[in-house]
Amino acid sequence: MRTVIYPGSFDPLTNGHLDVAQRAVKLFDRVIIAVAKNESKSPCFTLRERLRLVKRCVKHMPNVEVDSFDGLLVEYVEERGAQAIIRGLRAVSDFEFEFQLALMNRKLNERVETIFMMPKDTYTFLSSRIVKEIARLGGDVSAFVPPPVQAALAAWLKDVRKG
Repeated sequence: MRTVIYPGSFDPLTNGHLDVAQRAVKLFDRVIIAVAKNESKSPCFTLRERLRLVKRCVKHMPNVEVDSFDGLLVEYVEERGAQAIIRGLRAVSDFEFEFQLALMNRKLNERVETIFMMPKDTYTFLSSRIVKEIARLGGDVSAFVPPPVQAALAAWLKDVRKG
């Protein structure tokens, strides 16, 4: 069984993330969306909330699992019996950072491959950071995130405004 890990903080999950996951499903027998614990990024949503949102948004996708991990990604890849890591590339600006990560992961474990996938061109400008900023400023994020994420962002914004 060909298994790929799609790691990220997914804070929040965007339509671009979903697009990459849908492309990965066509190429692999099993896709594991691995939500990184990484509290150093000060996420808007807790790990539990991010896991719940991702699960709700991918429940229609065949052969997709949602899990979380903490620590080295290559160790998690080995633990789950995966052969590769999928990373989304939106623009050339992503490439340098992603290339460095891929080379470091290869140095740590040469058996793990990294595959770069580009989302649809309509999502190349999209990032979780931008979505959170639009939501924070009261903008409409419905074109950028699935409905469960839009509802969660509205609730998050209400909590932020309460103080």
